[in-house]
Amino acid sequence: MKRYVPLSILMALLFLLTACSGSQTASTSEQLNDGKPAPEFTLVDLTGETHQLSQYAGEKVYIKFWASWCSICLSGMNELNTLAGEDPDFKVLTIVSPGSNAEKNSDAFAKWFDGVDHTSNIRVLLDEGGPAFNDYGIIGYPTSVFIGTDGVLVKSQTGHMSNEQIYETFDNIQ
Repeated sequence: MKRYVPLSILMALLFLLTACSGSQTASTSEQLNDGKPAPEFTLVDLTGETHQLSQYAGEKVYIKFWASWCSICLSGMNELNTLAGEDPDFKVLTIVSPGSNAEKNSDAFAKWFDGVDHTSNIRVLLDEGGPAFNDYGIIGYPTSVFIGTDGVLVKSQTGHMSNEQIYETFDNIQ
């Protein structure tokens, strides 16, 4: 009988260690920010490079949805170009939806964008037909979307945001 006591204690310790290690694994995958996971997308930029939101996992991401016909969007291009060129601690992407929401088709947009000043740092992703526009619930242009390092869509705001406001927003996002 005395031989079974140490064995019982050893089994109990192993059980406790296993239980503790399982709860630690669960806590490391907890959501860091309030909100829901940002919808995944796979879009091509103007140079033909494919971008998936998942490739930015572990990084903060700023996305600006905009249109070529939007006067507010166009007046903020220089500021957006500056932001994208500053190498902030978040990725800067922009999305336009050729062929939907009164936007030019892809070829016409690319030709038009090539002639726009102050855009050298801006990465434009083409959302053909608008599925990302719909998935993100965009109701107007411009719209700023803020995604945390955990892939959570933390904030979406319609209307112009200054670079200072964008930085301030990211100060409160993990």
